[in-house]
Amino acid sequence: MRIPFLPLRQREFYLLPLDARDLPSMAEIHQEDFSRPWSEEEFATLLGQDGVFGFSAREVGHGDKPPVGFVLTRLAADEAEILTIAVDRAHRRLGVGWQLMDAVLRDLHARRTAALFLEVDETNAPAIALYRRLGFIQVGRRPNYYANSEGPAGALVMRRDLG
Repeated sequence: MRIPFLPLRQREFYLLPLDARDLPSMAEIHQEDFSRPWSEEEFATLLGQDGVFGFSAREVGHGDKPPVGFVLTRLAADEAEILTIAVDRAHRRLGVGWQLMDAVLRDLHARRTAALFLEVDETNAPAIALYRRLGFIQVGRRPNYYANSEGPAGALVMRRDLG
């Protein structure tokens, strides 16, 4: 006998520009996956620089709770780079990373930015798959760029043209 099931309610998220209130959450989320996580002070310094901006993601109906993910981007002339992007473990595989990247791409397109670059750990298959779905292509590789649980790992340098 088969028992029908109903899928769980689709979880929805909304995005806001990053600001100083997000710094503690940014540092906490970053610490979950990076062997050299950035501190609140490092994030504050970056956010204070010209051309640096980003977005935080919050779950709809949970506006009083901290962000569940964020993306930090630097724009210089007509090129930009993703400095870092992170989603807390409990909210992965729900489209949060996609929404964050889409927000950056839309913002940069509106600013007439020519290209967006990023570096990703070559062992991070889910992130690489996301970036490829978003139209990024590999344009280089940096050996021994990251340290992870298996030891040193290379970074794939990826680019997406926006023009």
